[in-house]
Amino acid sequence: MPLHTVPPRLWEALRLQRGIFARLPAHYLRALREDAAAPPVAVHWRPHGAKYARSAATGERERLQDVPVPVYFPPESQEGLWGGEGWVSGFRYAKGDKLSARVRKTWKPQLFYRELYSEILDKKLTITVTMRTLDQIDAAYGFDFYILKTSKAELCSKLGMDLKRVMLLRLARRDPSLHRDDPSKREAIYNKYKEFVIPEEEAEWVGLSLEEAIEKQRLLEKKDPVPLFRVFAEGLMQQLQEQKHSELVEVQKV
Repeated sequence: MPLHTVPPRLWEALRLQRGIFARLPAHYLRALREDAAAPPVAVHWRPHGAKYARSAATGERERLQDVPVPVYFPPESQEGLWGGEGWVSGFRYAKGDKLSARVRKTWKPQLFYRELYSEILDKKLTITVTMRTLDQIDAAYGFDFYILKTSKAELCSKLGMDLKRVMLLRLARRDPSLHRDDPSKREAIYNKYKEFVIPEEEAEWVGLSLEEAIEKQRLLEKKDPVPLFRVFAEGLMQQLQEQKHSELVEVQKV
């Protein structure tokens, strides 16, 4: 006899269909599903780009498989922009001699402190980055474009998603505090990034973890308890009004 009516592999999916999880905004739940279904980003490995290839030894057709390299993302990676890079564990030969014993090794990305300027926020931010991040910023033609264009799986950073949420909120609200003394410059910046504008009610949920989203939903649904004396007082007033009305009706009949 099975111990569970539902297989454990389905628990995570079913959890989002019950209780407060099901009351989360539809656009947030849709983003969660899309992130879960997104393929892994090829950072520490190269995909073959094909399903089959001819063997150089036998000349026969062989099936190719893309096996992602397991990557560990330490907590500090969420406080910077590592461009999807993390720690990769493996083995190496001692002293570079293939006849010697293998020893465990962890490869870590090279990190730099860089000052990056955001046009939308009008702030300079000192952030830990990798060379891959700097290359992606150059390819996106700017820091703001990099944050707004890059997907959650590619950013792989809580800081990056928090910055995206703040930027999207400012774009949605067209915050007048940006370059308050230069309205033309402010409008030029908002028009430059207008393709990324989404409704404010959606921007508020971008980048929130499931725990943060649940807490936000709980606060939205929170209602202050009504004191019992107020309930009884309102009930008594309504009862007196009904009694008075009935007395007036009786007097009119007489």
